[in-house]
Amino acid sequence: MASEADQYKAQGNDFFAKKQYDDAITAFTKAIEASPAPNHILYSNRSGSYASKKDFENALTDAEECIKVSPTWVKGYTRKAAALHGQGDLVGARDAYEEALKLDPNNAQAKSGLKSVDEAIANEAAQDGTTPDMGLGGMFNDRNIWAKLAASPKTSAYLADPVFVEKLKRIQQNPAAASQEMMSDPRIMQVMAVLLGIDITMPNGGTNAEEPKDSPMPDAPKPAASSSSSSSKAKEPVQEEPKEEDENMKKKAEAEEEKAKGNKEYKARNFDVAIEHYKKAWDLWQDVTYLNNLAAAEFEKGDLEGCIKTCEKAIEEGRALRTDYKIMAKSFGRIGTAYHKLGDLDRSIEYYNRSLTEHRTPDMLMKLRAVEKEKKQKDFEAYIDPEKAEKAREEGNALFKAADWPGAVKAYTEMIKRAPGDARGYSNRAAAYVKLLSFPEAVKDCDMAIEKDPNFIRAYIRKANAYFTMREFTKCIETLNDASEKDTKHENYSEIESLRAKALSARFQAQEGETEEQTMERISKDPEVVAILQDPVMQSILGQARENPAALNDHMKNPEVRKKIQLLVAAGIIRTR
Repeated sequence: MASEADQYKAQGNDFFAKKQYDDAITAFTKAIEASPAPNHILYSNRSGSYASKKDFENALTDAEECIKVSPTWVKGYTRKAAALHGQGDLVGARDAYEEALKLDPNNAQAKSGLKSVDEAIANEAAQDGTTPDMGLGGMFNDRNIWAKLAASPKTSAYLADPVFVEKLKRIQQNPAAASQEMMSDPRIMQVMAVLLGIDITMPNGGTNAEEPKDSPMPDAPKPAASSSSSSSKAKEPVQEEPKEEDENMKKKAEAEEEKAKGNKEYKARNFDVAIEHYKKAWDLWQDVTYLNNLAAAEFEKGDLEGCIKTCEKAIEEGRALRTDYKIMAKSFGRIGTAYHKLGDLDRSIEYYNRSLTEHRTPDMLMKLRAVEKEKKQKDFEAYIDPEKAEKAREEGNALFKAADWPGAVKAYTEMIKRAPGDARGYSNRAAAYVKLLSFPEAVKDCDMAIEKDPNFIRAYIRKANAYFTMREFTKCIETLNDASEKDTKHENYSEIESLRAKALSARFQAQEGETEEQTMERISKDPEVVAILQDPVMQSILGQARENPAALNDHMKNPEVRKKIQLLVAAGIIRTR
């Protein structure tokens, strides 16, 4: 089985290198199943594959499993950090990178990742108009900090604890960590109170400062017979009531166990079982993350309506619990994805926008843009109606004949929307644009008509006429050449040749204020004229024509030669009697 796992692992690595991440995930999953014992490298590789396709939730699950299998392997923590960073949990990502650096202080990947996270935290704080350390930098970098703490009876005892002193030094280096340290060590709050010069009462056990003592009073006389009994009772330990905090921690731990079980079943695609575990986790402890996980399992199961209801509950409960806006954004985003799968694009766009309002991430923005594009295409297709397109064409023709050019453009535009594949709509609108002297727009419409129907000769002729009016004679002639190639039955031969002759004549005629010598000099430098005169075949033909002018008639039967000779005639290089 080990060799089979290695084969799947090699396949996964190959797929990953080719950026075929779904195939890589499948291969690594098979490798994990085939492995005789849990393999931290396989979980790490699959985590990396999930992260590469921006499935950061599964990437985090695999990273945590990797750490569970091998707690001392640095890469497991960098995988976890990358997944948290992708989810937008910058503080969690920073903690994971710091754990990695504790194991390997010189790890380049962890250092680089930590730097990126710190920059992201700084950028996010700058956008919010705050600083990453929430203003704590000045407090903990007070030059008199140690003297103040030593002078206060509430904090002086703390300085005897080298571990706590080291913790303060770390906060001095990174004041932003103070908020997290407060959660794990209440003494930090007491230190802050002393530094701020305020007085707070810490819970029992939160400070080592002496409690106020009662004034000594003489004991009342006790009966001799009961002295031993009283002494015994005095020595009995006082039974404390269970603390509510301990009960909450126990429930939270049990909920996390249910979540872990749910994640395991989710990865195995046992969604019904995973759903039950996530429900138990929520019943034990109200954390919106459990509802988000429940919704994800319902989504994968195909229960899209159930997924939406669960997410709506997560949003409602999250507001009441004042849940982090990043977690709320996931709930809105998953509703958007569910509506997308249901085909309700309007609701999908609505909820993607609401998710982005809570927390803006590139992944959610990409989903929104994709749905907007899909909706635009569906709206475009839904508007197509050949019958209404024909009515719009007839209306446009009537307006064109009535010389209502703007009205004709509007009618032909409606025709194009109703029948985007019909080249006539673009060609007719081009004719109306020409009447409005909007020649560039006319050329664009002719190009669209030609794209829809490459054999639509009328579009070529209208394009050539637009170029002629714009005095783009070379482009006019090139367009007419294309029209000649398409006019295999010569049905438009006269019209094409007539416009070609006009374009050739206009191309080489004297420009305003130009002398005859200047005109000839300009013609002699014309790139097309120069190319024809330098062509060995044309040099031979022109040589024969000088000796025997009648031979030119035979060469004129060749369409390409005829075009070149006509150009030379128009340029005055060849003169006819």
